[in-house]
Amino acid sequence: MTHVVTARCHDCRYTDCCAVCPAECFYRVEDPAMLVIDPDTCIDCMQCVPECPVNAIYADTELPEHYSVWTEFNKTLVGIGAMTTTQGEAHPNHVDLAAVQARETAAGWTPVEPENA
Repeated sequence: MTHVVTARCHDCRYTDCCAVCPAECFYRVEDPAMLVIDPDTCIDCMQCVPECPVNAIYADTELPEHYSVWTEFNKTLVGIGAMTTTQGEAHPNHVDLAAVQARETAAGWTPVEPENA
């Protein structure tokens, strides 16, 4: 099992999760502006999950259906990102959890929070 960063991180790119990751598996991507997890490096420690302010990180076994494609996106995008291990400023357009949940509701989805968030 591995963890997956979903579209909830898109244009938010909070880096709280990177600072607690013992496996250094987070990569910063510029287009789209977000973070992704290298599935080959992730040790499934779950330390990153409660650190994400928008609950964008899920275990691959608990991904909501509308985020199922993000497992493959993480694998693909990690190749164009730069490893990041420190906490820094969020993306200038970042939003909070309520705004993320509102986007999901507007898309017709029922917001589902990750376990351990």
